[in-house]
Amino acid sequence: MYLITKIFKFDSAHNLTDYKGLCENLHGHTYTLEVTLEGEKKSNGMAIDFNIIKKIVQTEIIEIIDHKYINNILPVSTAENIAEWIWNKLSSKFDEYGVRLFEIKIHEGINSKISYRGGNVF
Repeated sequence: MYLITKIFKFDSAHNLTDYKGLCENLHGHTYTLEVTLEGEKKSNGMAIDFNIIKKIVQTEIIEIIDHKYINNILPVSTAENIAEWIWNKLSSKFDEYGVRLFEIKIHEGINSKISYRGGNVF
């Protein structure tokens, strides 16, 4: 079994609701998104072409969230909720390619990161 990861960057603004602290104020981040798929190598030597991953994530996620106010998409815009939203949008998009979504990682800047596996046991 292979784990295939494609990395993306996007910039977005948000503010945390029901939160007391600096992050309740409007602010922005450069996010790094890691999309990891799981699958077997096929006869062409690849589990999935990186360009397929790029096209799907660009269309389903990046075009929607890049340079946007995330709270218009997710009213409670924590990194955890962003990762879950991305998971839900992508979870079935790779089925036809014989791979499955394994993990989403969101880096909020360079010092903070969360991982989400769609309810799978870690």
